[in-house]
Amino acid sequence: MIEPLRQAFNKDFTEVKYRRLLQRLDALCGMHIDFRVSETPLFVPSSLMHTMETAGREIILQLISNASYKKASDRTIPDEFRVPTEDDHPLFVSVDFGITRDENGQLIPRLIELQGFPTLYAFQIVLSQQYKEVFGLPREATSLLDDLHLEDYFALLRRAILGDHDPANVVLLELDPLTQKTRPDFILTERACGIETVNIRDVIKDGRRLFYKKNNRQTRILCIYNRAIVDEIVKSRARLPFSFRDELDVEWAGHPNWFFRLSKFSLPFISHPAVPKTHFLSDVNGIPDDLQNWVFKPLYSFAGSGVVVSPTRADIDVIPANERHRYILQEKVDYGGIVETPYGGTKAEVRIMYIWLDSLRAVSNLVRMGRGKMMGVDFNKNMSWVGSSAGFYLR
Repeated sequence: MIEPLRQAFNKDFTEVKYRRLLQRLDALCGMHIDFRVSETPLFVPSSLMHTMETAGREIILQLISNASYKKASDRTIPDEFRVPTEDDHPLFVSVDFGITRDENGQLIPRLIELQGFPTLYAFQIVLSQQYKEVFGLPREATSLLDDLHLEDYFALLRRAILGDHDPANVVLLELDPLTQKTRPDFILTERACGIETVNIRDVIKDGRRLFYKKNNRQTRILCIYNRAIVDEIVKSRARLPFSFRDELDVEWAGHPNWFFRLSKFSLPFISHPAVPKTHFLSDVNGIPDDLQNWVFKPLYSFAGSGVVVSPTRADIDVIPANERHRYILQEKVDYGGIVETPYGGTKAEVRIMYIWLDSLRAVSNLVRMGRGKMMGVDFNKNMSWVGSSAGFYLR
């Protein structure tokens, strides 16, 4: 989207450089990365990047300051996963924007969704650095936000995850981490913070205390960087050694309740120019005639599961009345092919990543690119110049 950078990148691109990028990433992670990394970064005008950064902050603060919203969001937390001693605000927040054009042809962001859950905070910055080095991007091009530099970023991330604890007493907690596609991020987080990744099935509970095995010795867990997604725990029918409801002598680096509170459930409550019209299906009086301009989404789904773009009445009628509060109808965002590639215009979705310690700070971004009906992997199979990427702007 920064035309000179785009033209220079496309002109100088070679498959050799792209293979070097992938090889470097595999080497840095110590494993093969299973998800697709795009051949190209996204070049974002500074004004658009700052607009997204500001819009995301305004949306988050609007929700957090809304007492009636917080009360309404209580019902999103399943009783069996309601964790005590909730923090006043989320530690990690991500806000996803689709990039489209207004009636005057100007690039604008439109909110897709948000989540109060950690994303690829370690992997993404490594990906950005490798794009910059392999493809020789300008020195002033950066993916970091809020005037952060690389050392500042990792210092902030370590502070968020470790707090005041010894790294030996902090764990990244996940369900069956060796099988997760996000494992490269776990490895890089371990390296950045000096912590270990622990399978939630292997945690040891003794009263209010939790332990894990380190060098065949039980080691106390005092803080949990939680990456375990409730959907996966439920679907796998995993038998956990502790209950999320337990009163435990641990801190959470990212309190799990915010996973539910800041979710698709939030969208109908937000009033902001960047937010498309969104309604709970249970609140819709009469299905719109222009369903081709809407998207139908379950509140709690991942990687596009259950999402229907341009639904039919039959798609909606099949949902029982007592289940309709679990779905939303959202005005469709026409991303448009804003990125010029050898395969035609490609869509881009930008995730602004925040860390909230002393204040809510935008720290970096993550980009997904695609030409399919949706951004998920299943909709962009056998395509090139799509997948996981990073957004650069000129500082």
